[in-house]
Amino acid sequence: MWVMVLFDLPTSTKSERYSYTKFRDFLLDNAFEMAQYSVYVRHTNGKEAVQAIIRKVEAAMPPEGKVDILQFTDKQYENIVCLRGNRRGDSLKNPEQFILF
Repeated sequence: MWVMVLFDLPTSTKSERYSYTKFRDFLLDNAFEMAQYSVYVRHTNGKEAVQAIIRKVEAAMPPEGKVDILQFTDKQYENIVCLRGNRRGDSLKNPEQFILF
């Protein structure tokens, strides 16, 4: 299973920027890898692990903003179409931390 966290957090004030950075660092510290700005992805061992991650993300979320969490299988992740400019890019590759597998 894969977990993708997409977020749109306010960054107008110094306090909001601090919360944004703290949330982003939380994701990185919990084995997420940046796919795009404000889009982070992580591989898990199954649905139970996904639920645990969702609880952790919910607890770490700043008081303002929007966070969406998607979950999908390895096969669904493999079939994502990537577009770069006006042409297709390479198919998605596993994040670097999983190259050994």
